[in-house]
Amino acid sequence: MKLVDLVAHLQQSLGILHKQDIQTVARRLSAASSQQSALTQNSNLKTQNFFSPPLPTPRLGDDCAAIPDGSGYLLLAAEGMLPSLVETEPWFAGWCAVMVNVSDIYAMGGCPIAVVDTIWSQTTAMSELLLDGMKAAAAAYSVPIVGGHTNGHSPYNALSVAILGRANRLMTSFDAQPGDRLLMAADFRGKAHPDQPFWNAATAADPVQLRADLALLPHLAETGLCNAGKDISMGGIVGSLLMLLETSNCGAVLDLDTIPCPPALPLERWLLCFPSYGFLLSVRPDKVDTVRSLFHERDLVCETIGEVQTAPQLVLKNAKEAAVFWDLSNQALTGFSPGR
Repeated sequence: MKLVDLVAHLQQSLGILHKQDIQTVARRLSAASSQQSALTQNSNLKTQNFFSPPLPTPRLGDDCAAIPDGSGYLLLAAEGMLPSLVETEPWFAGWCAVMVNVSDIYAMGGCPIAVVDTIWSQTTAMSELLLDGMKAAAAAYSVPIVGGHTNGHSPYNALSVAILGRANRLMTSFDAQPGDRLLMAADFRGKAHPDQPFWNAATAADPVQLRADLALLPHLAETGLCNAGKDISMGGIVGSLLMLLETSNCGAVLDLDTIPCPPALPLERWLLCFPSYGFLLSVRPDKVDTVRSLFHERDLVCETIGEVQTAPQLVLKNAKEAAVFWDLSNQALTGFSPGR
């Protein structure tokens, strides 16, 4: 596929289009956050009666909300499942609902504590399938399901899961810096879903292996080897990278020739795939070799695929040509940019 055709294909993908839906939330929440900050500054007596010290204004747009708590942070996140996946593969949707939340916690350098679910179903049989998938994933990732909400008389089927975690030191989407090398870490010991843009390296894996592989992420954060990154989500490599750049007020060059790709997939599909284990890391040059070796020791893929730059553009390149995929200076993705 020619680069110009690849750029057009990626820009029109559902994963990228869905990320732009977040702009509505960004506009509303950013305004509310600014108002809350002003109220906090002008209401010291009332605020200090409840909080000591006052809670800081949150930075919006990361994989989890990071809430200062003692010497660390509580992490709070939630995910809703694709309606088509809930309808056609409820057990797998239940599994994925837990998996994607666990991934968000680890992407921030944390470890999960517990999850709660919200199920709306037309029949109890559907609820049972969703719950069975969630229970299997909760056991594999060793995170308990501690509550939620269930409605078995709904006119439709839907599932969302929220998660609580904790981090001693954060890895965020706000701290990529020009000059950082972009690393992609993934588990290729899996297979592509036949109908959905998923790479499944989890449901048949050893749970001990799953948890040990994920434990690399808080290790990177706590040792200072990496303080900026993001899990690869429904936008795939390109969409997730663009979100990281938007919140960090940076750009990047993504070298397509260096991106490792599972042998069973064409690159254009892999670029939009949601892997069960996949992370983008923004790493200082002198720490790249150490980070790569930690993943390689666990038989995980981890390679440099690009570089963070000052200009707020995501540029895709190969050996022959280069093209601007997205210019964040005049086109938002999610709208969660500190400069907006």
